[in-house]
Amino acid sequence: MDHPEPSDGVLRALGSTEPSAEGTALVCGVRRARRLRLLRELAELPGARTGEAAERWALLEEAGRRDPPAVADVVHYPATGVWAEETLRRLRTRHGPPADLGHLGALAAAAALRAGIGFKITLRPAHGRLALPTLGLLRPDRPGPLALTEGSWDPGNPEALVLHALPDGRTALDDLDPYRASVTVPAARRLTPKGHKRWDTQWSGALTLLRRYDTARAEEAARLLRCLVPLSGSSRSYGGTLPAAAGSVLARAQPPPALAATLVFEVQHGKLAALAQALPLHTADRTARYWAPWRTDPRPLEGLLRGAYAHLGLAGYWQRAALYGARGAWAQHARVRAQVAAVLPVLDGCPELTAGGRVFVGAMAAAERDMDGVSAPGARYAVARGVVERDRVAWCAAHPNLAPYAAG
Repeated sequence: MDHPEPSDGVLRALGSTEPSAEGTALVCGVRRARRLRLLRELAELPGARTGEAAERWALLEEAGRRDPPAVADVVHYPATGVWAEETLRRLRTRHGPPADLGHLGALAAAAALRAGIGFKITLRPAHGRLALPTLGLLRPDRPGPLALTEGSWDPGNPEALVLHALPDGRTALDDLDPYRASVTVPAARRLTPKGHKRWDTQWSGALTLLRRYDTARAEEAARLLRCLVPLSGSSRSYGGTLPAAAGSVLARAQPPPALAATLVFEVQHGKLAALAQALPLHTADRTARYWAPWRTDPRPLEGLLRGAYAHLGLAGYWQRAALYGARGAWAQHARVRAQVAAVLPVLDGCPELTAGGRVFVGAMAAAERDMDGVSAPGARYAVARGVVERDRVAWCAAHPNLAPYAAG
């Protein structure tokens, strides 16, 4: 385990989905510890401290001594985690493509450039491009090895493509890093300047709505998100997260109200992924057997818990938005809350929950009950519960052998 076991108080704070200093500290701490462990495992592999590799590790460490915050940003950048996990997996597997050990040099060069130290390193661009995490891409005008020094990165140079910064100044729009997504996620290709402007507008609009309706969640997103990765237009999903890319949200281009909801939803996924690394919440296997109102296919317990947690956070956001008069927010709140309320008894009755898992699910249930304090007007919530119940009956009819897993 990469982090001290969280207390019941922290579990309850996280289980409520509401932002808290303790919850944020745990999430950030788990992410840092996991990334450092991955890099330590890479550094301890046979041959990692000899020859060219040794020089690159030494440069990374020297840069870290000069400017720890800047180098930490490179080391903990979401795409660095994807590279580290994929590299370890490939090194431990005899079959498949070789590990991209050359990317370590790009990490070291980016760290040295960010730290402002003197250095010289020779790297080999892939397909005419050299990715420098947190900075962007270099596109040399001739093939072959490329010698980099402290003066090699000039954002005004035509050979440089600079990582796009979204209007808040803290979050990057990453359409450049080759490890910004995985092979199974259809990330968008490099955007045009017009595409960047469109995302600037959508992002600014989404943040404005978040800050207006739910200031605490807006601040939480700012602390936990380092970059946003545009999804391909062919993606069926509005958003997603990758456990290896902690601090990143993948999102499809969408209007600001939808993007704000996507950010709330995916931040919850990221929080739960970090908590699960600090403390097992259940002992269930990956067998898909549970009904989830937001899906048509059976889900494993892990998937049901992740979905319920993210939807609970979304229900809270829509409730606050509704209180500010956001159009359609009460209907959204009633729909999502009804879905969560239908599966919380199922989760609570799971014998595979650990002691910590029971505290966590109990906090989720308490947060859902607290929403009664400001009920949706009219019969919206009752109608939504009726729709969910009809969906449950239909699902049980389609999966009769799994019906016991649809009732708490």
